[in-house]
Amino acid sequence: MQLEIRPDSAEVGRARRWARSRLAGSGIGADEPLAETLILLVSELVTNAVVHTGRPAVLRLSLPDPATRAAPSAPVRVEVADTSSRAPVPRCAGDEATGGRGLALVDCLADRWGWSAEGAGKSIWCELDRCAKPGESAAMAYGCGLSAYEGLAFEAV
Repeated sequence: MQLEIRPDSAEVGRARRWARSRLAGSGIGADEPLAETLILLVSELVTNAVVHTGRPAVLRLSLPDPATRAAPSAPVRVEVADTSSRAPVPRCAGDEATGGRGLALVDCLADRWGWSAEGAGKSIWCELDRCAKPGESAAMAYGCGLSAYEGLAFEAV
């Protein structure tokens, strides 16, 4: 399934809503940590396409089909294709920067990510493994039982 994205920052919210609406038929509950991580990854990749290319893009989601036996373990894939041939470049954002952390978030949250040339442009993708079996707790639904944020330090300000 895919969604055409216009080069407009309002498209990021539309992409999140669209992705959330697709979760219901995939067997991924809206309250699962995997769902929230997936929506954050959609937001980051679509934001990068809109902000850094200024061109239309296509958001693609590959969600598990709950009718198949492989659904509980099938990875979830988010992909954004655009017509810019510029490679994605992770940045080192300073403490006061309001941007520049998108690919770092993708790197931290996704099990795998990468990019490849696609026609005159490129495709940036990431995958999340879904290791939980139906009926397991939501805490087990992401990263084979590990919290998405395990090992990260946070500072309250």
